[in-house]
Amino acid sequence: MTRLCVVAGPTASGKTSLAIALARRVGGEVVNADSQQVYRGLDVGTAKPTPEEREAAPHHLLDVASPGEGMDAVRFAALADAAIADIAARGRVPIVAGGTGLYLRALLHGVVAAPGRDPALRARLEEEAARMGRPALHARLAAVDPAAAARIRPNDLVRIVRALEIAAGGKLPSALHAEHAFQPDRYDAVLVALDPPRPELHARIDARVREMFAGGLLDEARALRARFAGAPVPKLPIGYLEAIAAVEGTLPLEEAIRRVQVAHRRYARRQVVWFRAERGVEWLAPPVDVDALARRVVGNR
Repeated sequence: MTRLCVVAGPTASGKTSLAIALARRVGGEVVNADSQQVYRGLDVGTAKPTPEEREAAPHHLLDVASPGEGMDAVRFAALADAAIADIAARGRVPIVAGGTGLYLRALLHGVVAAPGRDPALRARLEEEAARMGRPALHARLAAVDPAAAARIRPNDLVRIVRALEIAAGGKLPSALHAEHAFQPDRYDAVLVALDPPRPELHARIDARVREMFAGGLLDEARALRARFAGAPVPKLPIGYLEAIAAVEGTLPLEEAIRRVQVAHRRYARRQVVWFRAERGVEWLAPPVDVDALARRVVGNR
């Protein structure tokens, strides 16, 4: 079974820096596990590793899809499997880094069969949430699957809608969650997650978002606006719709920045909740002893 290290945790917690430092110590290469960084042309707004960071350690699975192109956990796992096999075959150490919990679960434990996406149902549920409020949709989930509702916050629209979609497909979300818990390991993984203090993490998120707007996010928004002129804009990573609105003048710049900061902080909370529920995660409070982690990663190779 291939030995690898997974560096997970919430956005802006320092995953990229730790993965690169670890790669340099153990002769490793980084495999991206961020669902937003797979898209070409969306660099600043996804905090994609810089050219200097990519030079410091080889990176894989960046820029492998175009905005609007389908990318899901199954496709990610297949691409990551291929990258990991290639890295290991060359005697290097795979280091998977990213905060997309579903991608990491699919990679480490496989994918449990679940009902597929239903765009029409999703549209109806999202419209209902807009009209009646997210707690009303959460109450509907509680009536169908109390255990699933207990794990999902009343304002987490994405997860509520997906849970109701799964239930409509004939499978209780809580039963699916239980199946995931018993999936066998696909890799011999050292799985760590970064856990900086909340005030520090929020300050880093706020500063990063402001740097994004000052450092090229608006230019990326202009390019997207031109590319999809007259056509429906696909689902985009956090911050791009607000940046497009700021470019168009329909949203003041400071308000756009504030909204994106809030969205990233909420996303970080969801990531923490997800990883708290994953088995085998070791939480590390920065600063991390990289040398000690490196010894663990290579110790049993």
